[in-house]
Formats: sequence, C-alpha cells, structure tokens
Amino acid sequence: MHIMEGYLPPIHALAWTVAAAPFVVTGVRRIGRIVEDHPETKLLLATSGAFAFVLSALKIPSVTGSCSHPTGVGLGAVLFGPNVMAVLGSIVLLFQALLLAHGGITTLGANAFSMAIVGPWVAWGVWRMTSGFGRSVGVFLAAALGNLATYCVTSVQLALAFPDPATGFGGSLVKFLSIFAVTQVPLAIVEGILTVVVVNLLAQYSRDELSALAFLRGAK
Repeated sequence: MHIMEGYLPPIHALAWTVAAAPFVVTGVRRIGRIVEDHPETKLLLATSGAFAFVLSALKIPSVTGSCSHPTGVGLGAVLFGPNVMAVLGSIVLLFQALLLAHGGITTLGANAFSMAIVGPWVAWGVWRMTSGFGRSVGVFLAAALGNLATYCVTSVQLALAFPDPATGFGGSLVKFLSIFAVTQVPLAIVEGILTVVVVNLLAQYSRDELSALAFLRGAK
C-alpha cells in the first residue's frame, strides 16, 4: 500500500493530496468534538493510532514501488468512525515516511486516500451493516474488508499512473490486483482476527470508555 517517494507522477500525487485534504480537515474537527465531549476516550484514540502504526509498519514487498501489509485502520473506524481515522491514519503514514522510509512525502496524499480514508469508510460501513450478527463477526469483516479496500484503491492509483502499453488502465488494474491478492487476502484475514482480539480486550477492560462511544449498543 505504501507507494514509495517519487513513484507517482507529480500531477497524480497532487491530485490525491487535494482529494484527501477535506477528509483530514473534517477529521480534525471530529476529534476535537470527541475529546471535548468524552475526554475519557483519549487513551482509546491513542490506542487506535498505535494499532494502525504497528500493523501498517509490517510491510512485505509486493509490487514494484509498493508493498503489502496490514493496515490497522479497522479498529479506529469501528470505535470512532471513518473521519477520525483520516487524521490518525495520515499521521501514521507521515511518521512512517519520516522515520521508517515507508511511503513518502510526495505520495502521502495517495497513501492517505487509500489507507486512511477509503479503508476506514469501508470498514465503518461494513461494521454498521454486520454488527447485528455479533460483535466479533462485525469487527472481523470490517477490518478484513477495509484492508482489502485499501489495496483495491492502491491498485487503481497505480493503474491510473502506469497504464499497460497494450491494454491500458484495465489491463494494468488487473495485473496490480492479481499480484496484491496473493499476499493481501491472507493478511486481511489475519488483521481481522487481530482486530477482534483487541476489541474483545477493550470490551473487557475499557467498557466505560466504549460505552461513551456507544460502541457496545446493539453489538453484544
């Protein structure tokens, strides 16, 4: 998912940055309201960011100019909603670009759009639709499908930037998706399981904070 520094054409890098910016701005406002209304949830915010940082730092080389790894954004999306993860995910990606040489500054917008925006929105939507089947099922599907959605968007980004000379965007997209799928499907399953474990631990030891977020309502 981490598209490396300088890999995208400048116009593509700029376009994805512009597309990601409104979500981040909205997320900053959302975090401000959460902290003001529920200051006891600050630790959960930090936990969500740390979870995404650790999981998304475990990268496996996959495609030239990119890599495969868990994303970790499903946890924060389930707990706080997708807008919050636009900010936390972007901070995670910025730190990784500066400290770990994962991704880059010029590709930060593109990486944020796939991992910090689309991934959390898909995870949150899946959680809302499936939480009625039980907390563990809903969290697993949210985290796993949010992960896969991130890589689908990354494939689109790479295919737009580097269409196949013979088959164009469509052919390039199929190639990127097929290569990513080899490593990403099992990683998505593992991420789903890990996220369920963490959520169940939080439900046991941070019940008051989760109740403040209305997380446990209707998802026993």
